[in-house]
Amino acid sequence: MQFEYSYHIFVQMALPKTKHPSDIQIQDYTYKLPDEKIAYFPLPERDCAKLLVYEEGEIKDDIYQNFGNYIPKRALLAFNNTKVVQARLLFPGSGSKPVEFFCLEPANQNTEINQALQQTNKVIWNCMTKRLKKSKETEFTTLLPNGQDPIQLTAKIVGEANGIYQVQFSWTPSDKTFAEVLHLAGLVPLPPYIKRDTNSSDKERYQTVYAMHNGSVAAPTAGLHFTPRIFEQLQKQHIDIDYITLHVGAGTFKPVKAEILAQHEMHSEQIVVEKSFLKKLKASLDKDVIAVGTTSVRTIESLYWFGLKIKLGLYKEDSPLVVGQFDPYDLIDLITPAEALEILISFLDNKGADTLIARTEIMIAPGYRWKFITGLATNFHQPESTLILLIAAFVGQQWEKIYDHALKENYRFLSYGDGSLLFRKT
Repeated sequence: MQFEYSYHIFVQMALPKTKHPSDIQIQDYTYKLPDEKIAYFPLPERDCAKLLVYEEGEIKDDIYQNFGNYIPKRALLAFNNTKVVQARLLFPGSGSKPVEFFCLEPANQNTEINQALQQTNKVIWNCMTKRLKKSKETEFTTLLPNGQDPIQLTAKIVGEANGIYQVQFSWTPSDKTFAEVLHLAGLVPLPPYIKRDTNSSDKERYQTVYAMHNGSVAAPTAGLHFTPRIFEQLQKQHIDIDYITLHVGAGTFKPVKAEILAQHEMHSEQIVVEKSFLKKLKASLDKDVIAVGTTSVRTIESLYWFGLKIKLGLYKEDSPLVVGQFDPYDLIDLITPAEALEILISFLDNKGADTLIARTEIMIAPGYRWKFITGLATNFHQPESTLILLIAAFVGQQWEKIYDHALKENYRFLSYGDGSLLFRKT
């Protein structure tokens, strides 16, 4: 391993680097988004949303019911099957309004989130808060309706770092899982730009129809348009469909407030990928690989850099496997995508595991060297966001043409809005 790392240093010195995004100015990736273009409610039918299709410089307008018409034969279509949890908990405080705890992830980031949600009796989670500073208490209690046996839920602050609080939640009776507690007590975590109270329909509509693994505090919104009708169409066309998991964190809404990207800190998110997907992706490298959502993109592209870091001896057994936000620009591509996947498969085989659990902070910005993804289904994103940078990395400066068209043709923007299907030159 030490030899590989030394060789890596030598090659970095000998080869020219790809343009580094740290000096990118975020003001170059903005556009004017009128308030009336933001979708505050979903359409009555998911697959009636408008669909913008971009390929080879051409733009077409359609609806999601016809999504399958644009997917190449033999393509691999990858979805993020994470499930949104009702992560906002309210507790009476000393003020007139309740104190809110927004549950982000387990305090121990090495714990698989879905497993942590199955804990009973008590848990410790990292949380953002509202109105906590106006309250002098550090412990809060509320009663949850549960038939004739109400549940007493207690939140106790046990730590704080950089504005994120470590909160111990405990409940009696203690036989309920934390997932069940959140289902009883929590509110749907709608994005901050949807400035309205949640309603009962949000529990269903701010969730994909294929959601499986609890753990996200925001929906992978590109998937909100998909229905059984679309999946049936894709199946008839023999499109290969598979799933990965990235548990979306609240950082997905974090605006880039810094002038240059070097000053912006990407959020870390947990990914879960089955070995069977790694094998399928390796067998699909001569095909189109289309990601549904930027979360699927970030997960799949991270796989290359996981494999490379293992190859270079940059992974330690007692630490989590992580892709840092600038790793793709600081590391040289010494292996092929196929080799990276083979390394990950062997890595799991050596551990006797069928599932890769890791974390990614990857920032995909102009200058990124694409490894797997050739097509992307995604919604329309906020100005001056890391997601706009990802789109610009994917289609180049044509992102401005695409967004200008969407605005002129009255597409609905952001989480509950319409979407696009983009193809890049390979």
